[in-house]
Amino acid sequence: MQLDETDSQLLSLLGENARAPVATLARKLGLARTTVQARIERLETSGAIAGYTLRLGDAARPRLRATALISIELRAGPTVLDRLKSLPAVESVHTCSGRFDLIVQLAADSTAELDDTLDNIGEAKGVKSSESLIHLSTKLDRPRG
Repeated sequence: MQLDETDSQLLSLLGENARAPVATLARKLGLARTTVQARIERLETSGAIAGYTLRLGDAARPRLRATALISIELRAGPTVLDRLKSLPAVESVHTCSGRFDLIVQLAADSTAELDDTLDNIGEAKGVKSSESLIHLSTKLDRPRG
């Protein structure tokens, strides 16, 4: 099927908002509503429009989660904790035994925010080293009842 200029404009408008009312599309194209409806049906039948989809906005996207394992210098705990408290992406901080001193749970709205937070942790005074683990998928989540 060969698309004409009107079809291209219609597809562009549908690309911006696939839920736009046919009357609105018709007004923008300067055509009758029935003409636009017939064009949409023809584009669907021919396969030019394969379907419609949903694009989630930032408010509906799940937050990125990560765990940072931190080694700190001797007696630097209060300084590091103050720094961690100042970072909005830090949800919780736990002391732990083993190779690391702190376990930090993080949640961010974007990879850029997560990256900045991890940089801020690594650059904090009193932090010797850190390792980050990005959460990919949840296999088990037992809420307390």
